[in-house]
This record gives sequence, structure tokens and C-alpha cells, in this order.
Amino acid sequence: MTQPTDTAKPVILVVDDEPTNLQVLRQILQADYQLLFARDGQKALELARQEQPQLVLLDVMMPGLTGHDVCAQLKTDPVTAGIPVIFVTAMAEVGDEARGFELGAVDYITKPVSPPIVRARVRTHLSLVRVEELRETRLQIIQRLGRAAEYKDNETGLHVVRMSHYARILALGLGWSAVQAEELLNAAPMHDIGKIGIADAILQKPGPLTPEEWAAMKRHPLIGGEIIGDHPSSVLRMARRIAESHHEKWDGSGYPYGLAGEAIPIEARIVAIADVFDALTTARPYKKAWPVEEAVERLRLDAGTHFDPALVPVFLARLPEVLAVRAQHMDVA
Repeated sequence: MTQPTDTAKPVILVVDDEPTNLQVLRQILQADYQLLFARDGQKALELARQEQPQLVLLDVMMPGLTGHDVCAQLKTDPVTAGIPVIFVTAMAEVGDEARGFELGAVDYITKPVSPPIVRARVRTHLSLVRVEELRETRLQIIQRLGRAAEYKDNETGLHVVRMSHYARILALGLGWSAVQAEELLNAAPMHDIGKIGIADAILQKPGPLTPEEWAAMKRHPLIGGEIIGDHPSSVLRMARRIAESHHEKWDGSGYPYGLAGEAIPIEARIVAIADVFDALTTARPYKKAWPVEEAVERLRLDAGTHFDPALVPVFLARLPEVLAVRAQHMDVA
């Protein structure tokens, strides 16, 4: 039976001007990996761009383009910059390790190569590639689930992308670490996932909602919490806090719990500002986009009632970054 594409052997590009060295690496790796071979730097660059290998094993001393030259070009090309490079070098060249790492290499293997060491290093770095792919896939799944809710509500789907970046910018402005801000970026797109459980007739109603319809609408934070559920993942735990609390208001007049002040989770207070700013400054089927200046004034006026008054000035101080994200994601389909 033909195996699915995603279980195919990882592709490794092996680059060395000596055929004997290529043969040695072929014997070590061919049972577990799909191998591509290049005997000069230019061919290596061409294969890397065309085939997108998961890893490059790169000789340092080659005529023409050296391994350092090839690595530098790989790392400056957006198409190949993310491919890990392991230098394979003779013992006498180990003094060049620092330069190789500066150029973006992830490891060194010394010649003559040891088969167990080669296999172990290759497995290690391919596992790191897989971890990064899973992290990126997780983010994409979360964003797409968030977009599903936005499309149901007549949104463009890009709202979740913009507002999650706005939230990350605000978190960094508050002194969060890069890791913490990245987790918020990953969690924020799920803020309105509960809208999946609200009837289309309510979400897409052109006129005012009746009291009964508004009561149903106000359940979407609770539905969102139920959809996300209890999970050990810190991202999903944060996503649930945001989904359940991003409509709470600083003065206690929000929903669904009527929380006030610092009883509202900080993630939800951040997302509330990012969410409203994006909603105000983009066109919707039922309204025109507000000018940025008017949206800024609304945030200022609502600081202390709707929004945490300590967060609004931090958001506005980083407004140029926010507007750069807005410009980047306004016209993408």
C-alpha cells in the first residue's frame, strides 16, 4: 500500500566535492533518509531551492563557493533560510566553528565521520525541525478555527490574525517575555470560537437584537470555554480564559460573569483592547471603518470603564507597530 506523503523519508542534501565522502555518508544515511547530492556550492544552492530538504550536510572546504559561502547564501534567501545546516569538516578546520555558527549553522561533525555520531546528530536536528513544524501547525489550526467563527459572523477572517498580533504587541509593551507574548499570539485567535454555537439568524441579523436574542448572543463566551475545554496545554488554558472573559469590562458591566478590575484575567483585558480596536478600524457589513484617530479617542474615553486604564496608554504608545501589522494584513484575501 502506498504510504501517505507525510510519512515519507525526510530529505537530506549532502554537499561535498569529494566523491568518497559522499559515498560514506550515503552508506550511513540511505536506509533512513532520502538523499540528494551536490559536489559544488552552486549545485547545492540550486537543489536547496528546488527540493527544500529538511537538512543540509555541508562540507566546508570546497573549490569555488566554500561551505561558509553556501551557508551564508542559504540563510539570506527566504526560501531556504529555515533549513538547518550541519557542517562536516576535517579536524584541522574546527577552528572555523565560530564563523560557521555566526553564519547560521546548527552543528558540526568532524571528519573522518563516525556513523553513530552522524545518525545521532541528524536525528536530533530533524526532531527539532519536526517540533517547529508542529508548533507552526498548531498555530495555523488555532487561527483557522478562529477564522471559522469570524466567517460565521460575516467577518473577513483576517480579524483574528490582526488582533492576535495587536495583543502580542501590547503584552510585550507590558514587559511580558517573548515566550509569554508568543503564547498569547497563539491563544488569542480562539477568543470568539463560541460564536460557532450561536444561530446564524442572530449573528447575521441586520437590525437590533431582541432581549431574547441578546441573551443568546451573550452565551458565546461560555460556549467558547466549553469548546476549548480542559486541557494541560498552557496555550489552550490561556485560550479558554480569553474566550470566557474577553467581553468582561473593567467596571463590572460586561458579560458573562460581570467580573470587574483585576478579577478579569490579564490575557482577556489585553485581548479586549486589541479586539475592539480592530473592530472599530475595519469595515464590516453593517458599518464603515472608523478613522484611527477616532478609534484611539474611543479607547481613551473607555479606559477605566470598558478597558483596564493601565493598559490603554501602553497600547497607544506602541500604536506604530499596531498600524504596521494592520497595513500588512488589510488587503490579503
